[in-house]
Amino acid sequence: MNIKNRLTLMSFLQFFVWGAWLITVGNYWFGTKQWSGAEFGAIFSTLGLSSIIMPALIGIMADRWVSAQKLYGTLHILGGLALCYIPQVDNPATFYWVIFGAMLCYMPTISLSNSVAYTILKNNDYDVVKVFPPIRVWGTVGFIAAMWLTNLSGNKASGNMFYISAVSAFILGIYSFTLPECPPQKLIEKDASLTQKLGLNAFKLFGTYKMAVFFIFSMFLGAALQLTNMYGDVFLSEFGKIPEYADSFVVQKSTLIMSISQFSETAFILAIPFFLKRFGIKQVMLISMLAWVLRFGFFAYGDPSFGGTALIIMSCIVYGMAFDFFNISGSLFIETSTDSKIRSSAQGLFMMMSNGFGAFFGGIISGQVIDAFFTHDGARDWHGIWLSFAGYALVIAIAFAVLFKHKHNPEEVAKVTH
Repeated sequence: MNIKNRLTLMSFLQFFVWGAWLITVGNYWFGTKQWSGAEFGAIFSTLGLSSIIMPALIGIMADRWVSAQKLYGTLHILGGLALCYIPQVDNPATFYWVIFGAMLCYMPTISLSNSVAYTILKNNDYDVVKVFPPIRVWGTVGFIAAMWLTNLSGNKASGNMFYISAVSAFILGIYSFTLPECPPQKLIEKDASLTQKLGLNAFKLFGTYKMAVFFIFSMFLGAALQLTNMYGDVFLSEFGKIPEYADSFVVQKSTLIMSISQFSETAFILAIPFFLKRFGIKQVMLISMLAWVLRFGFFAYGDPSFGGTALIIMSCIVYGMAFDFFNISGSLFIETSTDSKIRSSAQGLFMMMSNGFGAFFGGIISGQVIDAFFTHDGARDWHGIWLSFAGYALVIAIAFAVLFKHKHNPEEVAKVTH
């Protein structure tokens, strides 16, 4: 198997592990366990806390001390062990701590998988901008495959989703040890400061205006991503409480409908090289933010009727642009804007801000706001919820357009091929 195919399999399994439960856990939580919305927000905040704590630290380890692919595999095996235990949990407090343990292992592997792929591709003289997006597409395919398997096997509200995820994590963990070596840089000068020796240089990126603004908006966009992950499938499933929609395809196969978002990702990932070279990093990111406005706006007016279903499908289509144009482009932006000695650490910082602080605040605050302002007698006002999220995304887009100073240089992305 050639290098590109080996990395494609890694990407597929990376997101299969997540897709098996991330979108459907709300049905397990609310439908099967009958636990509360506020507690559910806390569960999703574990993704944020894990991303605050772990990716930067793991990135430092990969830059300084441990081969990245071995560290990557070890984390997946440990995370799989935690996932295996989740179906045995019978109370929200214990569930929180077990899923927190699983996320401490999983979340840093997202940025670490990028570093592993970039390193292996460069070591084999591939053009990363051209080659990486098609490889990353298969991560989305893996996410879709896991969602479909969970839904079609009748497990979208069952604890079996965690077993599916765990088995794939074990397979990926073992497979990772067969990947080409990605050794730590270990390039520390004799008179290096303590900060340099500990690998904390990447945090100095916050001292640069452009990088600081980028990381701050990564946090805001990370919150938007968690909102749709937390509530999208639950939103569609709750139309089942309305008699005329109870047996509709949207309700019965809500996870399949949501998977259109991931199908859309595959198309927009492949379009990223063109958009980056044609429009530049700032415009691509701004397009992403405006797509988030549409994502939430279409949901606000969607329902299982014919016209309403069309809006839901449109929301899922624009999701691909909303997600990819910031996350993948942001990863490549880090690759082009940071020194090779701190690249894994910088990718970890990006992860920390988007899936870390963003997910944490997005999970906690959204749960409290929805319970306080949009929940009446146990019924959620989804129209109001999605409109408020759309307004949030619009404010972020306007602020980003004004504050992020970056001129388009067509040759900029070529740096990642060096």
